[in-house]
This record gives sequence, structure tokens and C-alpha cells, in this order.
Amino acid sequence: MEPEFWLERWREGRTNFHQEQVMPLLQKHWPSLGLPEGSRILVPLCGKSLDMVWLAGQGYEILGVELSQYAVEQFFEEHKLAPQLSPWAGGTAYTSGNMQILCGDIFDMSADTLSTCLGVYDRAALIALPPAMRQRYVQHVYSNLPDNYLGLLITLDYPQEQMQGPPFSVPDDEVQALYWPHTTATILESRDILMEEAKFRDNGVERLHTMVYRLQGQSSMPQAA
Repeated sequence: MEPEFWLERWREGRTNFHQEQVMPLLQKHWPSLGLPEGSRILVPLCGKSLDMVWLAGQGYEILGVELSQYAVEQFFEEHKLAPQLSPWAGGTAYTSGNMQILCGDIFDMSADTLSTCLGVYDRAALIALPPAMRQRYVQHVYSNLPDNYLGLLITLDYPQEQMQGPPFSVPDDEVQALYWPHTTATILESRDILMEEAKFRDNGVERLHTMVYRLQGQSSMPQAA
């Protein structure tokens, strides 16, 4: 999926994927990770998510990454923040207090920067990417996080042939294959949300679950024989 796809959606205001409230599953499951205050939390493909504000309010340092300059500027404007701008390898970094958003391509992030993130919150990144890009994304981002990182991953699981993504279906067997061997992905919750999602029902989708995973980096997982 080309970057222009997402840039065009932000320019045209076709952003029904943006939620006007903090994700309840984040509020429910994040405390169980036990990450200390002050930890740097990566929020990939963050848009202008309110989840970043909630996480910052818990005492964390937020590092969002977003391709669309329009989305980044809207985020700071809507929260009445005046960010400081500075260059980074992929574009411009916007910083205000304990929140920073790197405007640019996540594949331009360096291993050194990723290694500073002790936590990660992935609600809309993995499911935004088509199959051909998901392995590259997971390898680039997650294999460069600290060995002891912790995070939450939220996915969707539905019959992909019944509706074209994004958001895409990423079933559990694919999640496990993508994250092995550098990460363990443990299901914390599986919820049937079909009745809450008219878009999916209108497209003929017959089954829709959201899955919440606890991600844990592993420094010495056994290798397959």
C-alpha cells in the first residue's frame, strides 16, 4: 500500500478510522503491563489518536510516528499545544512536553531510536498494512526494540474475502508467525464486535473479532530445530 493512499485520506477527511474517544481496551489492559512511569512508548502510525494523550497522562514519554503532516498538525492544534519543530532522518519531529511525533515514514526510523522505546502500543498499525508489508514492518520495528520491551497489540480477525481492507484481518496464526522469534504474543482478550460495526455488516462480513495481545520481547527464546 503506497503512502499516498493514507496521505490522500487525511487530506480529504476520509478518516473514519480515527476514534473520538480513548480506546477502552487500552485503558483496560495497559496497566497490566506494569511499565514504570517515564518509559518511552512507541505509537506507530499514530494519526492524531487520543490514546497518546491518555498514555502521556499516565506519566509516559510518547513517541508517535505518522506519515501525514496534516494529521500531526491537527493533533497539536486540537490539544492547544505549540510544538517545537526539529529535523529527523525521515522528516520533521514535533515535540511538546512528554509527547513527540515524528512526521515521516516509520521505515526511516533508526535502530538506535527504536531501542529507546521500552513500550509499544499498536492499535492501528499492523491492521493498516497489507500482507506484503506486515513482515517488513514487524521486522523493522519490533526486532529493534529493547529485548525486555512490553506492549499491547490490537488486531481484527474476520474473513478477509468478505471485505477488502484496510483495516485488514490479521488472524492469530499470522500474528504468532510474524512476531516469532523476538517476541511472545499472548492473547489477553478476544471480543465479538460484529454488532458494533455497521461498516463490516453492510459489506457482508459474517464474523468479526477484535484481539488484544500482550507483547513481550525475548532476549533468549529457543530457536526452532
